[in-house]
Amino acid sequence: MTQTATRDGVIRLFNRYLREQGMPITQQRNVVAAAVFGSDEHLSVDDIERILRENGERIGKATIYRTLDLLVKSRLVEELDFGEGFKRYEHRLTRQPIHQHLVCTACGNVAEFESGEMLAIEARVARRFGFRPTRHRLEIYGICRACQDAGVTPSTEGLACPIDTA
Repeated sequence: MTQTATRDGVIRLFNRYLREQGMPITQQRNVVAAAVFGSDEHLSVDDIERILRENGERIGKATIYRTLDLLVKSRLVEELDFGEGFKRYEHRLTRQPIHQHLVCTACGNVAEFESGEMLAIEARVARRFGFRPTRHRLEIYGICRACQDAGVTPSTEGLACPIDTA
């Protein structure tokens, strides 16, 4: 199945959700949804607005935010907060439905990786505590290779206790 066919199928799921909620299906909502489902990136509202503009669409940020809220409520999109001062959005129908994130604190790049070890740890801890996990999230923050190669080093600010113990 092509990415376009997959995207169109997910938009139909979103439209079904809207109908079930008694909400109108609008062209603007579908265009925003298409931008999100057509990308494998972790998109900010500004990223989505840029994609729409590049496609000749003029949709305001308020409409984008409202549509994203509906997409998150429909559980087709996940809202992510990497501590950058804004949210990012990722559709939940990725090639790697269970994955973790590496977040570069210098350039903001987000890379995904999958770890069988994480799943094993989750299962072991769940058994130990009699817990039934439904999802997990792992985010590792640091400096990506490109930023390291450009000379960026991690900031130590905020890593040490500011209380003078001497």
